[in-house]
Amino acid sequence: MGRPKTMAGRKIVSLTPELQKAVEDFRFEQRIKTESDALRRLIELGLQALRGNADKES
Repeated sequence: MGRPKTMAGRKIVSLTPELQKAVEDFRFEQRIKTESDALRRLIELGLQALRGNADKES
């Protein structure tokens, strides 16, 4: 996967310890090199899931 050469912006988020551990677990299970890449992937997956659910509701 890897990150794009240029990024359009940066976001700073605060995570609960539980959410932080969940992200870390996901990262290691998926063998993702960086936490930033793992967060991007989780966001992509979440958005895809929402779009999929919206299509089913229509």
